[in-house]
Amino acid sequence: MIRNPILPGFNPDPSICRVGEDYYIATSTFEWYPGVQIHNSRDLVNWTLVDRPLSRASQLDMRGNPDSCGIWAPCLSHADGLFWLVYTDVKRNEGNFKDAHNYIVTAPEIGGAWSDRVYVNSSGFDPSLFHGEDGRKWFLNMRWNHRTESYGGNPKSPAFDGIVMQEWHPERGLIGEVETIYPGSALGLVEGPHLFRRNGWYYLTVAEGGTGYGHAVTMARSRDIRGPYETHPDKHLITSKDAPDAALQRAGHGQVIETPDGAIYHTHLCSRPLPDTRRSPMGRETAIQKCVWKDDDWLYLEAGGQVPQLDVPVTPGVSPAAPQALERVFDGDSLPPEFQWLRTPEPERIFTLTGRSLRLHGREAVGSWFEQALVARRQEHAAFRVETTLEFAPQDYQQAAGLTHYYNRHKFHALCVTWHETGGRCLTLLSCPGDWPDARLTFPLDAPISVPETGPVELALEVSGAEAQFYWRVGANWEKAGPTLDASAISDEGGRGEHASFTGAFVGMLAFDTSGFALPADFRRFSYIPEGQ
Repeated sequence: MIRNPILPGFNPDPSICRVGEDYYIATSTFEWYPGVQIHNSRDLVNWTLVDRPLSRASQLDMRGNPDSCGIWAPCLSHADGLFWLVYTDVKRNEGNFKDAHNYIVTAPEIGGAWSDRVYVNSSGFDPSLFHGEDGRKWFLNMRWNHRTESYGGNPKSPAFDGIVMQEWHPERGLIGEVETIYPGSALGLVEGPHLFRRNGWYYLTVAEGGTGYGHAVTMARSRDIRGPYETHPDKHLITSKDAPDAALQRAGHGQVIETPDGAIYHTHLCSRPLPDTRRSPMGRETAIQKCVWKDDDWLYLEAGGQVPQLDVPVTPGVSPAAPQALERVFDGDSLPPEFQWLRTPEPERIFTLTGRSLRLHGREAVGSWFEQALVARRQEHAAFRVETTLEFAPQDYQQAAGLTHYYNRHKFHALCVTWHETGGRCLTLLSCPGDWPDARLTFPLDAPISVPETGPVELALEVSGAEAQFYWRVGANWEKAGPTLDASAISDEGGRGEHASFTGAFVGMLAFDTSGFALPADFRRFSYIPEGQ
């Protein structure tokens, strides 16, 4: 069986393609760098991260991008001997405007040298590229209409102005007229278009209902690629919007894939909210469902209904790998594959690898949209423990480095080594559990915790559902650092709620030096231990 989610932790907006026996899924990375995650599988059960293709300034520079902007909804396809990756770099999220710029890059193989980006348009986000059987290519995206005072009303969210399409040529760019091919269903907020062809029909799957608990995959079809498109008789192929007790919530936004033997599956994003909280620290994850074609030439879930399943049948004899603890020692010349950083295509300014440690160069404050020295990995489990060993010699309270449970500038907890005028080197606890728009800190420690003036300090964090507890030690015994904190706040729905931010919780290492002297902090190791490991 496939056990969902197949890509746990923050991995939304899955675009899937198959080349021979290999399946590839591309997912959104928003402000995290390098841009776009691509996973590979041969059995649809076990997936391995194989590439983050947007890795240099000529492809992506997100310095200054607000939280939850950056890379939205990539589309991965294969044609003409190349992989094609289409993506949006969103420069603004608040207010009536989006400033969503769409690009294409190509590569002869996954993990190979991806091209510099080619600009396409900025009319909306969630682009995709359809390769026609006649060799023509069609570029689709949702169209954004800023001329509205309503994000409700009738129709719902009129800023989502339908799915538009235009022919695209590799040398000539966009050609011909822009056409609106699908206005969406009554659910509203139509986005995330993907086209495929079967039995003389052009099938369009879209995401609707927003990316919260009303999300859905909607399907439509037409004999002509330009439409008109009729909506599926059930409207939605996949949704949990009417199933509040389903294990997989917020289901929507995915793509169809056919196996070599003709079986049909559909990826989709989902979330696993903590019990009794309606909060999803792991963010929007990737799941997959088995589908069937019926006599009416429409696609349906094989399990029946519209609600996604945790367990999905697949090739007999294939089992999902058990969760594994990871102990990383930073003695190489590159980051372990699960780690990312924020926004900048110049990572050497915020971290270097010394051969003995990961050295973070303290730059701007935690939560900066420009140069924040934070290296982190996704939270993939509701219960886990992380540990790190830090060497850091602060001389001022403006210098701090430590361990963080991080979502964005408004939602994080961090245990840091810093300096205090009367206590010297010490520990401080910084917490911002969803304070928007001010991002004001709280300081949950009654007083700074003194630590020796020199030598390494070990830091740890245990998360169990909605509870987070930091620890520290110098020597043999771990000691608690401060009270239990609210881990559920470090989630999509924390702070302003489900439609305000779109990533997921990370755990990692940070440093800042607001004095401007870029004091380094050396992290020798980092372990991530799921519960029960």
